[in-house]
Amino acid sequence: MHRRTIEDRIVDTVNISLLVIIALVTMYPFYYLIIISFNNGLDTSLGGIYFWPREFTLSNYEKFLSDPKWIKSFGVSGLRTVVGVGVTILFTCLTAYGLAYRKLVFQKFYFSFFIIAMYTSGGLIPYYVVLRSIGLLNTFWVYIVPGAVTIFFLIIAVSFFREIPAEMEESARIDGASDLTIFLKIIIPVSKPLIAAMGLFIGVGQWNSWMDSAYFVNKDSLRPLTYRMMEVINQGMVPTDMASAERAAAVTGVTTFSIQVTAMVIAVIPILLVYPFLQKYFVQGIMIGSVKG
Repeated sequence: MHRRTIEDRIVDTVNISLLVIIALVTMYPFYYLIIISFNNGLDTSLGGIYFWPREFTLSNYEKFLSDPKWIKSFGVSGLRTVVGVGVTILFTCLTAYGLAYRKLVFQKFYFSFFIIAMYTSGGLIPYYVVLRSIGLLNTFWVYIVPGAVTIFFLIIAVSFFREIPAEMEESARIDGASDLTIFLKIIIPVSKPLIAAMGLFIGVGQWNSWMDSAYFVNKDSLRPLTYRMMEVINQGMVPTDMASAERAAAVTGVTTFSIQVTAMVIAVIPILLVYPFLQKYFVQGIMIGSVKG
């Protein structure tokens, strides 16, 4: 057994100390937002809050969630996240499975087509015209269809599928299995790390997205949660009747800043709750797709 020297202990102590400092510096801003969201808004404006709420209150969350449209927006965000993850994983993996077939005719052409599409764009106006021409504007599917195939994950999935032993597919074909059966019963079950990594990335992107709602949706019933967040933050930057705002804050203890902070906390918490359960698959899926490719 290797005997630890004084130099080893010094190095370990320095490394642990640096990691603790980095963790505190990284996590404290999130912790600060949480304690501010549970503190009286007027009291927060006085400053001096660092480690826990000085005047604990739930008024910020009550004010934030008192409007029914917030509940509806939360549902829109949740639905677009679930449907978006499912649709994107399905179509991306189906496309990757076809491209991973080594005897595919014009394989290099297809790859070149996807690579060019990944690095080039016609711009916002042509994109808007395309969405309008296919009838996606002001519909829920404008959140789903444009991202049904993600080229970045398509390339990773192709590399992943090519590493699956060909004997598995050949034996299934001998037993009479079709390509769809092979994909659903052989390829998908062994691709759980890849699917988990894709699901995490795509889910975070769908949950945090708001620009597509701002540009391509006019219906208030289709606004996601993050769009409502942006509305609250932007309203705080627009000059208003200061006297009315001060009177309202004096009664409820809720200020524009406290509402902004509460909006940030609500947007971040769902991702923080989901990530620990997918972290193992997330790291494994990314490493398999990149190293083996």
